[in-house]
Amino acid sequence: MSHENPAEVAAAILGEVGVRGRESARFAPLAGGTYNTVLRVTLDRGREWVLKLPPRAAEGMAYERGLLTGEITFYGSAAAVDDAGIVPRVVHSDTGAATDAGPYLIMTACPGTPWHEVAGSLEDGEQGRLREELGRLVARLHTVTGPGFGYPAQPLGPLAPTWREAFTTMTGAVLDDAERYAARLPRTTTAIREVFAAASGVLDDVTRPALVHFDLWQGNRLLSGPPGAVRLSGLIDGERMFWGDPVADFVSLALFADIEQDKEFLAGYASAGGKTVFDDSVRRRLALYRTYLYLIMLVEVEPRNAAPADREWAWNHVAPQLLSALEDVESGLQGGRQ
Repeated sequence: MSHENPAEVAAAILGEVGVRGRESARFAPLAGGTYNTVLRVTLDRGREWVLKLPPRAAEGMAYERGLLTGEITFYGSAAAVDDAGIVPRVVHSDTGAATDAGPYLIMTACPGTPWHEVAGSLEDGEQGRLREELGRLVARLHTVTGPGFGYPAQPLGPLAPTWREAFTTMTGAVLDDAERYAARLPRTTTAIREVFAAASGVLDDVTRPALVHFDLWQGNRLLSGPPGAVRLSGLIDGERMFWGDPVADFVSLALFADIEQDKEFLAGYASAGGKTVFDDSVRRRLALYRTYLYLIMLVEVEPRNAAPADREWAWNHVAPQLLSALEDVESGLQGGRQ
């Protein structure tokens, strides 16, 4: 359930953190998200913050419990390798209920417009240059190491000592959600569980819990600047992050496409130290992570009570991708190239 009057909640929170009086701040809702209530806060002297309020009471997917903790963890961890300030900085936060408003996150506002909204207006060569810039930033993010594998809020249990254990728990939880919500899937949950179990050995190739954003589609990348000098100015919405295999970030970076064909991104990624050798292990793991993301996208329409058009879009666009990913996992098990 969303907040009935977000501006009143925001004013109360700002009062708690030392910004007094409604006249000291202006609030404007920000669209684009599907889970949290998000407001842009404009303060005196031109300062701008973004305030996130998670749902007061929402029956969601198991991994979504404590998403705010994940976002705070992502920004705090990314700050160590983000000298350009492309990732927001946490200003104030409360993951418990220290205020009557409940949990919240206040962060710095990044300038810019979502990438997909301006992609058509980019000049020749700019898209490739920006993909290289993005690759360098993602490679730096992937150098950050966590204390264990899994989601930092531990919605599915404590952080795991191995990636196989963590990812097995993650995939089991999303399939449990699929059964609980009677989600429409192109294969049975039993069959999908068998595919995950058969391929799980490849996960042992991952021995370091890297910082993984896992939601790096174009809507969460902001661009700003005049024509010909557009730059990457924001990388936002880190709430779905986990500590795991950096290869997992390649799924949303090339959503519904093949990251191996993105030469500019991979060049930037490699130039900043990212490993880009697509051997059998990497390809099979990438297929597993595609499967996981597409399962989330198909299941989440149920607890969110998505509109019929959104459900139909998910079935027409995501379900075929899920089948393709499962087939790629199975192909790898048989020794074929994915």
